[in-house]
Amino acid sequence: MSMDWDKLKAFYAVAEAGSFTHASERLKLSQSSISRQIAGLEDSLGITLFHRHARGLILTEQGELLFETAQSIFRQLSLIEGRLHDTKDEASGTLLITVAEFIGSTWLAPKLPAFLKENPGIKLSMILEDRILNLGMREADAAIRLYKPEQQDLIQKKLGQIHFSICASQDYLMQQGTPSSLRDLKNHFLIGHPEEAPAPHKRPNWHFEMADIDPNIHKKTLLVNSMNTCLQAAQQGLGIVALPDFLIEENPTLTKILPKEAKEAIDVYYVYPEEHRNSKRINLLKEFLIKQMSKHAL
Repeated sequence: MSMDWDKLKAFYAVAEAGSFTHASERLKLSQSSISRQIAGLEDSLGITLFHRHARGLILTEQGELLFETAQSIFRQLSLIEGRLHDTKDEASGTLLITVAEFIGSTWLAPKLPAFLKENPGIKLSMILEDRILNLGMREADAAIRLYKPEQQDLIQKKLGQIHFSICASQDYLMQQGTPSSLRDLKNHFLIGHPEEAPAPHKRPNWHFEMADIDPNIHKKTLLVNSMNTCLQAAQQGLGIVALPDFLIEENPTLTKILPKEAKEAIDVYYVYPEEHRNSKRINLLKEFLIKQMSKHAL
């Protein structure tokens, strides 16, 4: 049985958008045309792909499986398109990068408009998550990683370091007191990263380690796999958290604690497969990141 390419494109657009309306806008087709494509795909496969209800569409179990497969197919096509564009004189095409969520959303995102203005032919996509995507398997073109990669077939360029400190809101310190030593952290509410979730770097709970505290035993803790959520919790006066210095400095309600003893530095690397060594898109972003790191130390 062969699968019609147009029907698969229609299914993918609907599944990603969650409605026929948004999918029709994206594909520039009528809703009735897309509806017929989906119905035809379901008939040819002999399965139901969506549960339809008044509030929208929900993928069935079989629909989820097809969506995951289609997502992988379209991502591969996007990467191949980018590699084909690298044979041209000018830099153009899709550039898919993966980066830890907190760096991508706080430090990198505000700087990207300048990169895209300098390189209008590049269509940039970012996957913000702490899970390590496999560059060798084409899950992304390049990555910004917070540890030294071990794979031998990856090119790596150290961009610099992110410096971390522990901090808390002024309200929290007024109510609970300011720790005078690392041992005092045992008497405070601590915010950290859950062991069950992928970590943005090798030691996300370094402040627990320095104070010889087990985050799974310590009674007063919030463990969450989002640096932005940790920041917001600290801003609301919940407790003490380890954050990058640049985030602390951008938030005047936060105060560093034990700045001489409680600090950590994490190396930042730009990583991409050996086969992309001559990619104009990847090298342009590399040079841009090097320049940004030199201007705005982390």
